[in-house]
Amino acid sequence: MTEHCKQMVKKLRGIAVSPGVIIGKARLVDRSRVKILYQYLVSEQQVCGEVDRFKEALVAAKEQIVGVKNKMPEQLRKHAFILDTHLMILEDSMFSNATIQAILSEKINAEWALKKSVQNIEKLFAQIDDRYIKERIVDVEYVAERVLRSLAGKEQVSLHEINERVIIVAHELSPADTSSINIGKVMGFITDVGGRTSHAAIMAQSLKIPAVVGLETVTHHVQDGTLLIVDGYAGQVIIDPDDEQIIFYQEKQLQRELYESSIIRLSHLPAETVDGHRIAVRANIELLEEVVAARDHGAEGIGLYRTEYHYLRSANLPAEEDLFEDYREVAEIISPEPVTIRTLDLGGDRVLSGNASAKEANPALGLRAIRFCLKEVGLFKSQLRAILRASAFGKMRLMFPMISGVQEVLDSRAILDEVMNDLDREGHDFDRHIKVGIMVEVPSAVAVADILAKHVDFFSIGTNDLIQYALAIDRVNEHVSYMYQPFHPAILRMIRQVAEEGKKAGIDVALCGEMAGDPLCTCILLGLGIEDFSLNAVGIPIIKKIIRTLSLEECRKDLEQILELDTAAKVREVIKAKMKPLLTDLDHQGLITSYNNLDKRGFQHA
Repeated sequence: MTEHCKQMVKKLRGIAVSPGVIIGKARLVDRSRVKILYQYLVSEQQVCGEVDRFKEALVAAKEQIVGVKNKMPEQLRKHAFILDTHLMILEDSMFSNATIQAILSEKINAEWALKKSVQNIEKLFAQIDDRYIKERIVDVEYVAERVLRSLAGKEQVSLHEINERVIIVAHELSPADTSSINIGKVMGFITDVGGRTSHAAIMAQSLKIPAVVGLETVTHHVQDGTLLIVDGYAGQVIIDPDDEQIIFYQEKQLQRELYESSIIRLSHLPAETVDGHRIAVRANIELLEEVVAARDHGAEGIGLYRTEYHYLRSANLPAEEDLFEDYREVAEIISPEPVTIRTLDLGGDRVLSGNASAKEANPALGLRAIRFCLKEVGLFKSQLRAILRASAFGKMRLMFPMISGVQEVLDSRAILDEVMNDLDREGHDFDRHIKVGIMVEVPSAVAVADILAKHVDFFSIGTNDLIQYALAIDRVNEHVSYMYQPFHPAILRMIRQVAEEGKKAGIDVALCGEMAGDPLCTCILLGLGIEDFSLNAVGIPIIKKIIRTLSLEECRKDLEQILELDTAAKVREVIKAKMKPLLTDLDHQGLITSYNNLDKRGFQHA
C-alpha cells in the first residue's frame, strides 16, 4: 500500500519566480475563460443595445479594477501602476472604440467584436521580438476577460475573501488577482502559465511568498484540499507528498530560516581572499525597490542599474523629472557606495511598439541599445539629463551598453558633453567628472579593448550577451541553448583579454553577467583578473563567503592549467573538482540549497 502511494506522488517542474518552501493545502481558483459565440444583429435597435451593453461592461470592469486598487495591501502599493495600466487599456481607442466600431459596422455582438479588437492588438505585439514586452499582451487579455465576464454577468471571486491558510493554484493569475491576495492567509501560489517577468511573479516577490509558474498542467492534477509542497528555489511542486518528502522539506525550511537569520552578519563581512586581496561585490538591480535589499545583502554599491523598466511600464515615455527622482533616490540610499547606471538598452521596435514599427529580421543584431539611443537623440538626452542631475546626490557612474567600436563611444560622449553644457547654462548641479564606462558584450569590443580603454573610465563585461554573440547561439532557443557555454575556452580568453587591457590602461574592469553570481565560476573569474563582481542581491553573501575561502594566487596558478584545456566540458570538470569540497560544505550549512541541481553549463537551474 505504501509503495503504491509513493508511486502516486507527482512532481512538476516550472519556473521559480519567488523563493521559499511551503507545505500546505491547495485552493483551486477557476479563472477559465468566458466562451465567446458569434451573433449577427438583425436590427439597428439590437446594434444600439449591444453598444450600450458593451459600454456598461466597460464601466463595470473599471469599477472593479478601481475597487481592487483601493484595497491593495500596503506591500503592493508601489505596484499600483499595473492596475493603472489596465485602466488605460479600457480607455484605449484600439480596445474600446475599435470594439464599438466593429459592433456598428459589422452588426455583431459585443463579445465577438471585443475578440476581434484583441486579435488586432495581438498582431501588433507579434511584431515585437523582446520577450518582456511580448508578455505584456497578457495585460490586454486580462482586461478583455474582465469585460467579457461583465458582459456574461459572471462574478469573479476575489482572493481577498480566502480565510484559511492555502496555496493558490490557478491556470493564470491577473494583476488584479495578486493585488487582492489576503496576505495573512495565502501562503504562496502556483500556475500553469507565466514567466519571470510576469506581474504575478513581481507581486509574489514583493509579498515575499513562494511562487512557481509555468507548470503547464498543475490545474489538471490538483483539487481543493490536495496537499502540496512548493519549492520556490528549485521551481518544483510535489503533489500528495509522502511522509519522507514532507520531513525532508520541513528540514529544508528550517535550513533556510537559519540561513536567513545569519545572512545579515555574513553579508556585511568583506570579500577578501585568504591572501589579502579585497574584491568588490556589488548588486544588479532593475527597480528602486531593490536597493534596500541590495544593501541588506551586503552589496558594496550597485554595479548595474538596468533602466529599461521605466520605459516598459507605461504607454508613454517617462518624463525627465520622473527619471531624475528615481535615480536620485537610488544614489541617496546607496551612498557613499557607487551606483553604475546603464543607459537604455532596448531596441527601437521595443520602445515604439505603439507605432507598430517594422519588425527587424535580426533584432539582436539590429537597432538596439546605444545604436537606438544615437538615433533617438532626444530620448537619449532626456535620460542623460536625469542621470547627471542625480549625480549631485551621490556617487554615480554612467555606462553605455552594446558598444562595438570607438566611434560609438565618441558619438555618445559628444552628446553627453552637449547635455552637460545645457545643464551648466540652466544652473543645475551635477558631477562634471562623472566616470563614463561601457559594457563589453560584443566580440569586436573585446578585439579593440586596448583602444576603447583610452576613451573610457571603466569596463563592465556583460557575459550573457558576450557568450551569445561570440558563440553565435540564441540562448532562448531550446535547440541550441545547450551550446551556451560560459566555460568555452574562447569566452575565458576574451574575459582575460579585456581584464588585461583594462589593467594596462589603469581602468577598472567589472563583470556583471550571470557568471558573476555562479559559485562555480568564482575561482576562475578571480584567476582571469576580475576583481569587481556584480550580481543579483540574494547571491551576494554566498559569493562573498566563497571569495573569503580562496587564494588569489592559487586561482591564478589554476588558470594557467585551465587555459590549456580545449573544451568547455574539460574546463567544467576541473572547476567542479576544485570547488566541490567548498560548495558541498556550504550546501551542508544550508547556504546553497540547489548545488545538486547544477546543470551541464555550470549554472543553477532557475
